[in-house]
Amino acid sequence: MSDIDRLRQRLVAGLAALPLELPAATVERLLAYVQMLARWNATYNLSAVRDVDEMVTRHLLDSLAALRYVEGGTLVDLGSGGGLPGIPFAIAAPQRAVTLVDSNGKKTRFLRAAVRELKLDNVRVLECRVEAVEGTYDCVTARAFASLADMLRWGGRLLAPDGLWLALKGRFPDEELAGVPAGFRVDRIEPLAVPGLDAERHVVVIKRVRQDAPEQQESSGS
Repeated sequence: MSDIDRLRQRLVAGLAALPLELPAATVERLLAYVQMLARWNATYNLSAVRDVDEMVTRHLLDSLAALRYVEGGTLVDLGSGGGLPGIPFAIAAPQRAVTLVDSNGKKTRFLRAAVRELKLDNVRVLECRVEAVEGTYDCVTARAFASLADMLRWGGRLLAPDGLWLALKGRFPDEELAGVPAGFRVDRIEPLAVPGLDAERHVVVIKRVRQDAPEQQESSGS
């Protein structure tokens, strides 16, 4: 079996286990992305995961396990690094406008190259700190970026009034819940089952507190 056939088999099996149905062309684009990430990683140190087979599990499937929680037509991925989860989300839903944000120059060089090579017309890349990003977005994502308190303090203003903030975490973030700032509430925390990964994963779904419903403020983090 060739390398690409092996990777395809791993990805297709993982998608079936999620379960998540994606067109064949989307699967091929995801594979092209992870192969590109592995090539660049050898020089640019974009990820601690070195093995491309493991990248399918730890990067592609780990990101796509949270895809069903994504809503709206615009998404910003903070601290995107090598494009996770932003690029898998953008490939899986090309109708959604995705903005990738990272302050590290070598990482944004890779992101721009990926956008060009993979022809991701729905993706733009910003090389800046989160505090410098402008506008509001229907969905904000962050994976292994910062504590809930810090990410909301730096970028909370980017969340549209009826938007969703999706913080991708490993273990259940008990110790972080009390730090959620005023104006936001944890709507729910869902476990994620990533095929082939024997480790805890959770998505923390955060919403703005409606100004006309101050009683929700009291239940923030519950």
